[in-house]
Amino acid sequence: MNSTPDAARRSAPDAPALKLWVVLARAHAAVQRHAEADATRHGLTLTEFGILEVLYHRGPLLLGEVQRRILVSSGGVTYLIDRLERKGLVERRDCPEDRRARYAALTPAGEQLMREHFGEHAACIERALAALDAEEQRQATELLRRLGRHAAELEPGC
Repeated sequence: MNSTPDAARRSAPDAPALKLWVVLARAHAAVQRHAEADATRHGLTLTEFGILEVLYHRGPLLLGEVQRRILVSSGGVTYLIDRLERKGLVERRDCPEDRRARYAALTPAGEQLMREHFGEHAACIERALAALDAEEQRQATELLRRLGRHAAELEPGC
């Protein structure tokens, strides 16, 4: 007789997958607050800082590649690159192989900002994740990577 709606509601919070989802979301939100606070110190959103970071480490990238790496829509990446251009931190460059494609690249000011502040940003995130030692962080990374790949392979919906 545990098939009543009330029984289902009582047992659902005990399901390991649901607990993991809630804990994962709360952990992400808690760490993200630290990363956002650090990006805000430089007059940037966390997503803008993410674009600067990927360009700093990878060099100029096609806008579509920037979009895939920071997980925003194509319209979103255009808007963000526009904002970073107005701030003088990023510039668009033509793609010699495809006139329709454009590269995003750091300007000297963007390069300087990242050179001066990326270490502080990394330290901020390291501090927020310090409850786990390096080996535990590697294990968590592998488990979450496996989880993400599995979820990405599934068709959305239930």
